[in-house]
Amino acid sequence: MTVSEWLDAQEAQGIDVSQIDLPEDLSYDAVPDETIYFNEFRPCSILCPENHPYATVERFGRWYMSRGQDKAAGIHSTDGFWHLFTKDRDLAVETARSHVE
Repeated sequence: MTVSEWLDAQEAQGIDVSQIDLPEDLSYDAVPDETIYFNEFRPCSILCPENHPYATVERFGRWYMSRGQDKAAGIHSTDGFWHLFTKDRDLAVETARSHVE
């Protein structure tokens, strides 16, 4: 089962999938059809191994997964992770940008 098929099945059951967590077998094995947006806020060195705020939008079939770490959480933070599933590409990109700008 693909991410898109699983989300469609959950939505058909009346579940709000916008903030749903993917099952582990899907989340680790899933390869997106397309990466639409990626931005990372990294004011320190490119070699810095710590966490940095980022946002990405990936397409799985007709679903878009917008995810990342909120810039408001701060540099090198382990907090502020977020994600959103939607069928609206513009909403996914706008949400991602709002978390890193």
